[in-house]
Amino acid sequence: MRKAQFERKTSETEVNIKVNLNGEGKSSVKTGLKFLNHMIKTLSTHSLIDINIIAKGDLRHHLIEDIAIGLGEALKNALGNREGINRFGSSIVPMDCSLAIAAIDLVKRPYSVIDLKLEGKAAEDMKTEDIYHFLKSLSSSLEANLHLQVQYGLNDHHKIEAAFKALALSLRQAVSLDPRRKGIPSAKGAI
Repeated sequence: MRKAQFERKTSETEVNIKVNLNGEGKSSVKTGLKFLNHMIKTLSTHSLIDINIIAKGDLRHHLIEDIAIGLGEALKNALGNREGINRFGSSIVPMDCSLAIAAIDLVKRPYSVIDLKLEGKAAEDMKTEDIYHFLKSLSSSLEANLHLQVQYGLNDHHKIEAAFKALALSLRQAVSLDPRRKGIPSAKGAI
């Protein structure tokens, strides 16, 4: 199983997303936003989660927000009750001049701290505020506790890409099945 689909059509956006947690990191991403496509493909490649997205919308902000919500929902649904997963993941990733750290807990308690140290108002064809909003919305709809921080860097593109790669590697660890794990990964017996 570990697959899910998310579809949403509103007066502002139309979003169709498919994910496979047991994938190979293959993706097809068509959002109309080149940098967002690049970051989601990067997320797919390094998490080994297959991600297919077709989305269109009236405004960039609406589109970015609904894709993030949809991707989080699809991942959440693919995880089911989260039985047998590692639950936690963390990584440190360099990208040329930048270094990013990510830690994630798939605990079903949405909370995020995102600090990318972005200096410009935009990165490629995305406003920096929309990049933050994408990551926060993704974390919230996935019901994850996400801490994502860029330690340093000189180039906003590299900072963001390092952050997405760190997120991908952390997510890869967290969603992976632990063959020794029986049941829910919590001392309480529930997440």
